[in-house]
Amino acid sequence: MTLSVAVSGASGYAGGEILRLLSAHPEVEIRTVTAHSSAGQPLVSHQPHLRSLGHLTLQPTTPEVLSGHDVVFLALPHGQSAQYTDALGDTALVIDAGADHRLTSATDWAAFYGGDHPEPWAYGVPELPVGGGKQRDLLRGATRIAAPGCNASTVSLSLAPGVAAGVIDPGDIVSVLAVGPSGAGKSAKTNLLASEVLGTANPYAVGGTHRHIPEIRQALAAAGAPVDGIRISFTPVLVPMARGILATSSAPIREGATDAEIRAAWEDAYAGEPFVELLPAGSVPRTADVLGANVASLGIAIDRAANRVVVVAAVDNLVKGTAGAAVQSMNLALGLPEITALPLNGVAP
Repeated sequence: MTLSVAVSGASGYAGGEILRLLSAHPEVEIRTVTAHSSAGQPLVSHQPHLRSLGHLTLQPTTPEVLSGHDVVFLALPHGQSAQYTDALGDTALVIDAGADHRLTSATDWAAFYGGDHPEPWAYGVPELPVGGGKQRDLLRGATRIAAPGCNASTVSLSLAPGVAAGVIDPGDIVSVLAVGPSGAGKSAKTNLLASEVLGTANPYAVGGTHRHIPEIRQALAAAGAPVDGIRISFTPVLVPMARGILATSSAPIREGATDAEIRAAWEDAYAGEPFVELLPAGSVPRTADVLGANVASLGIAIDRAANRVVVVAAVDNLVKGTAGAAVQSMNLALGLPEITALPLNGVAP
């Protein structure tokens, strides 16, 4: 049976990427697309690359329009999804691409977002080590899913295997990320204008203020570290590439951990994972190699002089970082093959 799907925020980057992936999905019918200020306009006037969906018109984002579907994707700005969740109580599966339902800690929510703390949902990063298993075990059959923050899932996938295996110390993590401006959404903002971005690198949310920090700590705690023992210095840097994240994360090596044990931690964690690629020793990824793919590509270096493990991760922030994770989680929740409609190959040059 074909599943009916509605996508809110369909005029934005995340909503558009969800639609691009779903347009190739054999088990779904994209029936409804919604937006706010652009409601009433053709979808292709905002997403001209989605030619196969040229018959769709953007409708208002209201509970009445979104209800009555088998699956609803909420690709809305942070803080706007929770208002729809009660009204969608009869919807079999709701997936939120915003931050509203990611955090389990009300204290963290208050510190980084403010306002009422929405109910936490199943976290949509299937490959993350959780206890003795993987997060995908919690996604099978889920009815409410929180897709991850792109920076957060990139760093979490980078370090969770080392935490789970006990070969790194999560008390002194340093992550510096080069990120493309599409991660900030499609709304017009002065700091994202081409004249402000081209030819420069711009750090932002410096000094422990980025909202993805508690999400990373939450994921690493689920991998086996005491949450109070996780400390991370997290610095994103806006760079002039439309898509992509290149995250360089390091943490101290636990006393006694051998090079073979360190490498094995990541090899064992991601063996057989179709969408997490561990490169051979001595290799590091480039963002260009994952463009358009639902893949996190990782390279590991063991720096004995500094006594640190360094993990370099590359993802397409709009695919594996957001929309791909959402569709991958949808497949798991619905009992469909996990890889359905998700691109493994990137686009080059």
